[in-house]
Amino acid sequence: MKKTKDIFCTLGPSSLNKKNLKFYNNKISLLRLNMSHIEINKLKDTIIFIRKFSTVPICIDTEGAQIRTKIKKKQNYKKNSKLTIFKNKGNLKIYPPECFKKIKKKDVLSIGFGNLEAKVVKVGFKKITCKVLEGGLLENNKGVHIVNRNIKLNYITEKDKQAIDIAKKMNVRHFALSFTNSHKDMFKFNKLLEKQVKIYKIESKASIINLDKIISAGQKFIIDRGDLSKAVSVEIIPIIQRKILRLARIKKKKVYVATNFLESMVKNKYPTRGEANDIYNTLELGAAGLVLAAETAVGNYPRECVMFLRKMINIFEKYK
Repeated sequence: MKKTKDIFCTLGPSSLNKKNLKFYNNKISLLRLNMSHIEINKLKDTIIFIRKFSTVPICIDTEGAQIRTKIKKKQNYKKNSKLTIFKNKGNLKIYPPECFKKIKKKDVLSIGFGNLEAKVVKVGFKKITCKVLEGGLLENNKGVHIVNRNIKLNYITEKDKQAIDIAKKMNVRHFALSFTNSHKDMFKFNKLLEKQVKIYKIESKASIINLDKIISAGQKFIIDRGDLSKAVSVEIIPIIQRKILRLARIKKKKVYVATNFLESMVKNKYPTRGEANDIYNTLELGAAGLVLAAETAVGNYPRECVMFLRKMINIFEKYK
């Protein structure tokens, strides 16, 4: 059957190997490299390795305008315990470093996806002290969302700029802008990548507020339902997804949808009935394709995930 819907796969420890890269040939449309999880000094060698075994185009996905944790050791925090963010030395720091100065007293920080939430009670020159409101696990490289207000961050990081330079020299054609907050961010990104294919990720409250201008200014988009569910309440994600896909149809733009399609298959070989429904509904709403994240980056069954998505797409095309 003719392939009419795209599948994007995120590469990581589970899939960045000869066997899986060869398997993905002719089955998927794009291999995604998430710069939040790749060291800049390893990017060139990673691209060389991928191209040795795969003909699938590579997409550099920027870190973008997001605060992330940088920790030395995982730690569980209980409700009402103290959590300390250090400027330089200590277990927990935040990235990019300039974000340290942007945190204010009474800010509420939602950290990662494990319900860890803390309120800032004291801001010092070298450390920020927080009281844990909801307990959870603190892990490395997890997103930090300021619940009570918006702060201005650079649309890409210095590491992103280096990654773009390296990738352009290696003739990488696809780039994704994470946390696209406005059409002005898009114009800046376009200047860096005038001849390349750009994909803009909708995953913040600002992107929803500025949605009409954002959709008008680009051609390809990804709805990242993971980070978006931290920016807005998770129960309205289905409404937002429908709104974006409807607007994209009107404006004749392509939208891909990411996150949690096959979350159960990170550990289990078979999906749930709810996941099958989610996939079919998303296709029925007009998504141009589907994006696998943790399922192929760190999951136990990266190839099985791709095959199940392809089966679902074939069934959709047959019965739509």
